[in-house]
Amino acid sequence: MAAALDCTLVCALVPNSTLEQTVMAQARKVATELLGYVGRTMALEAQGIDDERRREAIDRYARKLTDSGKVWRAERIGLEAGLD
Repeated sequence: MAAALDCTLVCALVPNSTLEQTVMAQARKVATELLGYVGRTMALEAQGIDDERRREAIDRYARKLTDSGKVWRAERIGLEAGLD
């Protein structure tokens, strides 16, 4: 049918968000996962932090991930030590 119409059939993936939004969403997902483990351990030791500080820590770690270029990599060596 395309040839009869002198056309080329093209299939494309069109993103629903910007690349920056996608990268930051992935970084926040990774940061939330890692800091969730830390938060649960801290809570067991009666050293839990409030939600606002937890969100700040997630955003800070997400920025470190994006700056390092290790947002999707399994190995994030060296970043965990600098959670502050």
